[in-house]
Amino acid sequence: MDSENPSAPARAQSRIRGKNHPDGHRTAGVVHDHVRHTENFTVIGNDLAQHPELSLLAIGLACHIQSVRPGTAVDIKTLAARFPEGPTRIAAALRELETHGYLRRTRERTATGRIVTRTISCNRPGHRGAREQTTPRPARRTSPEEPAPRKRLPAVPQPSRPWTALLQTAVDVLSGLRREDPRLLLSATDAEHLAPGVAAWLERDVTPTAVRHALTENLPHEPLIRPAAFLAHRLTAQLPPPPPLRPPAPPAPEPRHRLQTCEGCDRAFRSPTPGHCRDCRSAQHVAGRLA
Repeated sequence: MDSENPSAPARAQSRIRGKNHPDGHRTAGVVHDHVRHTENFTVIGNDLAQHPELSLLAIGLACHIQSVRPGTAVDIKTLAARFPEGPTRIAAALRELETHGYLRRTRERTATGRIVTRTISCNRPGHRGAREQTTPRPARRTSPEEPAPRKRLPAVPQPSRPWTALLQTAVDVLSGLRREDPRLLLSATDAEHLAPGVAAWLERDVTPTAVRHALTENLPHEPLIRPAAFLAHRLTAQLPPPPPLRPPAPPAPEPRHRLQTCEGCDRAFRSPTPGHCRDCRSAQHVAGRLA
């Protein structure tokens, strides 16, 4: 009767906090099972991940934008095609990020004249990074089919007065350069940019033929990647000096009248019409005053 019942359940052991739990943590709340990233990761600040005012969609969208490569399209249409949220919710989330300084969107004109939206992502609003304080780099292409943005052409000399006829002559000179060398074929936009530079040459008493010769002589043998930029450099570097000031034309000499015979003293004098010489006219004047 004193033997233990082998079928009786063993006495339950008390669970001591931190010892009996396999992980040694509370069962309530999140448990982090983290592995240190060594590649393909993005650092996200807690001020964004735990932002007290941003919506969960805005926080997730900011994390996605900060993780993509520079030049990736992050407009509403592209994001709506990437995620299940619709354009309305994505647009509202982007406005949240703008309000709190995590995004800045500006509209800029490209070298071709097209208006595009430039999006700047800030991981710490109010702190400017070293990259942004320097000259902005051109955006990277997102696909091989997308053409790279064109750099602006160098500035060219400007004429003192943009006469319409002078600019038209300049465009004619530029249009004829391809006859000298097919590599100098210019677009209408390039010709419009270069025309003031040619007009500045023409304004300095350089003939169109001389301008054409200066732009086409001693061309390099290798291909011209950007002929318009090459011509802009020549127009600036080889600009001739202004012509010397011309002295004003001397005044025209007074006309010499034919000789006349004085009707009072038969003396010869020059006058456009017959009559009296100067002495006889003076004597007549004095006699009239004494009479």
